[in-house]
Amino acid sequence: MSELPFAATTPVSVSRVGLKARDAESLASYYRAVVGLQELSRAGGAITLGTANRPLLVLEQDSSAKPDDPRSAGLFHTAFLLPSRADLGRWIGHAVANRIGIEGASDHLVSEALYLTDPEGNGIEIYADRRPLDWKWNGDRIAMATERLNLPAVVGSVPEGDAGWQGAPENTIVGHVHLRVGRPEDAEAWWHDQFGFDTVAKYGAQAVFLSSGHYHHHIGANAWQSAGAGRRDPSRSGLAWVEMRSDNVKAETSREDPWGTVIRTVPGKA
Repeated sequence: MSELPFAATTPVSVSRVGLKARDAESLASYYRAVVGLQELSRAGGAITLGTANRPLLVLEQDSSAKPDDPRSAGLFHTAFLLPSRADLGRWIGHAVANRIGIEGASDHLVSEALYLTDPEGNGIEIYADRRPLDWKWNGDRIAMATERLNLPAVVGSVPEGDAGWQGAPENTIVGHVHLRVGRPEDAEAWWHDQFGFDTVAKYGAQAVFLSSGHYHHHIGANAWQSAGAGRRDPSRSGLAWVEMRSDNVKAETSREDPWGTVIRTVPGKA
């Protein structure tokens, strides 16, 4: 069995993401077929997906919801972290075999990632981390970049004769969530104040990356499309909530960020 990724072992980490779906059934089919999640349960119009031992995504049906507006505050992407580079290679083989549309493939120095978008416009990242001891830090800031992904090298990490992609493996987690915000500096201040997160990287005034426990980032916040956005329109589909797991709390809590995005917190170890 693979080890739990470092991202989940920090004092605070991402637990689950909730999406408001115009067609939850169709979206569930997509996340099963493309991301390899399993359906775990259904209750009250919501479908919970994840791996055999871990819920990761909740799709909440709302047939009357208006489509998400990419210029508003909301979800940039949910990032599914696979336990190993070979797992990412297996997923790439799955994507090629099933002609899954990929919108980007990047080497971020700390990780290797592919990007796509679900049928309702929610961004997805599928990635694997490099070893934390290979990350480069300059004081409290981490070296991240966006370079071309060496796809053959990632695919080549899959052992000869391997059975290939069998769905999201055990210990797949939501490694980070990247948010669209109106002002990254306001997001930075909120996550500092509410969760004690550290700022680990900035892309000018347009994006900030924050984490707990020296991870490269649990939360990203950018204004690339959403500069100046105000509070989210609750009648739109897209991000419903983000759930964080924390060593530092004794009971479940819920609060809203400056754009009205619900951020839940649950106690417990990973």
